[in-house]
Amino acid sequence: MKLALHVTDFDYSGGPAAVGGTLARIASSAEQAGLDALTVMDHLFQIGMIGPAEDPMLEAYTTLGYLAGVTSRIRLGAMVTAAVYRPPGLLVKAVTALDVLSGGRAFLGIGAAWNEQEATGLGLPFPPVAERFGRLEEVLQIARQMWSSEDGPYAGRYYQLTATVNSPQPVQRRVPILIGGGGERKTLRLVARYADACNIFAGPEAGHKLQVLREHCAAEGRNYDEIAKTTMLGFDAAQPAAMVDQLRGLHEVGFTTAHLILKRSDDFAAHEALAAVAAEVAPW
Repeated sequence: MKLALHVTDFDYSGGPAAVGGTLARIASSAEQAGLDALTVMDHLFQIGMIGPAEDPMLEAYTTLGYLAGVTSRIRLGAMVTAAVYRPPGLLVKAVTALDVLSGGRAFLGIGAAWNEQEATGLGLPFPPVAERFGRLEEVLQIARQMWSSEDGPYAGRYYQLTATVNSPQPVQRRVPILIGGGGERKTLRLVARYADACNIFAGPEAGHKLQVLREHCAAEGRNYDEIAKTTMLGFDAAQPAAMVDQLRGLHEVGFTTAHLILKRSDDFAAHEALAAVAAEVAPW
């Protein structure tokens, strides 16, 4: 089973001047631990389950570009990009640039967006939920087109592009796409249709959600087994044996990767515990 580190906080000792160095140390620790990926949130205000909105929060793709420069192996992505925050052509160019500059280590994690407070606070688009999902599907179509030899126009309901030129192309033949969310009628259908991976919360419904995904794959003519199944999980450094047991249970349900969240991403004692757990679950 693969493990990843999901960074959700930037309130480090030393204030803004210390953020870059601390984040580089976090990235180095994650890479040395053999983790598969290092991810950040695509939020502009801190989210309520982590802290107050005023807590420090870095823009995702600037941060990922920095992380590409201080790492050499670990995969990089946002968990998950808000589809409506950036024009789709610009978003695909940003992810392509990340892939090129990291040597082929980027993935596009994306979802329909949910945080109206930050969107309206900073003047970003936040249409009604049905439109957000419609725009999400068109972004996925545009990404597929821009990561191909087709550079002609794209005409959708929400987006019209006159030329989908994307040069240079990614180092990877196609940048992997991960869709976050467990909505059974829309989100998991989009996973079956477009994605290389999904991210579903590790709750009691997880097994059911994966079965729904399997049904959508059958309807779409898609091989269910070729889709990576990922989840997010808080990491309790004080209970490593319990974490291994929890990860084993998730693996048995069908998850292939767990994105782990530390209470503080700059707690390097917790990083040591995470490295030990990663070594234990790697053979699964």
